[in-house]
Amino acid sequence: MEEFYSIADTYKPLQPSVKGHADGMVYQEIRPVGEIRKYVYCIWQLRTRSRLSEPYTYRVVSDGCIDIFFDHRHSTDSFIMGFCRKYVAFSIGNDFDYIGIRFLPGAFPGLFSLNAKKLSNRSVKLDSLLPDLSQWIATHMSIGKSFKVSAEILEEWLSQKIMQQKPSFDNRFLKAVIIIFEKRGYLDVATDLDIGLSPRQLRRVFNYYIGTTPKAFSNVVRFQEVLYAKPSRQSLRKQKFYYDLGFFDQAHFIKNFKTFYGITPSEAFG
Repeated sequence: MEEFYSIADTYKPLQPSVKGHADGMVYQEIRPVGEIRKYVYCIWQLRTRSRLSEPYTYRVVSDGCIDIFFDHRHSTDSFIMGFCRKYVAFSIGNDFDYIGIRFLPGAFPGLFSLNAKKLSNRSVKLDSLLPDLSQWIATHMSIGKSFKVSAEILEEWLSQKIMQQKPSFDNRFLKAVIIIFEKRGYLDVATDLDIGLSPRQLRRVFNYYIGTTPKAFSNVVRFQEVLYAKPSRQSLRKQKFYYDLGFFDQAHFIKNFKTFYGITPSEAFG
């Protein structure tokens, strides 16, 4: 076992910008510093500036992360969302102020000793799994605090937990994840992830830390590479773009992208 250190420097999971109600909404992220950044990509906020004329449908794309989130105005209800094999879209109402913690892939199970497979492709109430944390959020995340102050409180709590627990991780898992990141998700799992584990053992380790198989996680990393590249419509027409990421043809690329985003690449980047 060794420290969970490399992922923070290698992987930057992205969520698409809030669209449709840009004038009436705010989305922002605060990147943590110090020890926390090894485990947490960001603390985020999605809130309305004023009441929207119709309920907003929030689209969450696949990023391989696990998020804890709550409505700042009703912090007694907090939730946790696990790994998602495809995009998730759900209505969150007309007036809200959500705050969340986005844990880097593998970090949450290591910090909280919870099997990520139990959270895969679902969102559940936090008090059903971590009642003490749910109660802490309800007590400390009062409505009067600004996002910046709330983020500082969350960072302090996380720092204390890391110091007390001194979490460690299976270094074979870390090695496999880093290989996937270095290859941008385009690899042969059977040959490229030769880390001293049988295919069955490798699946078991990934199911525990990520919530899915190495192949499914690699596909999400490859999709995130597309988001990070922000290709133009012109570059999307060129075969080299999707060939470089291992897609057989443009139709295969578009189908894969829609699975993780819900719309076509042209719609997303246009």
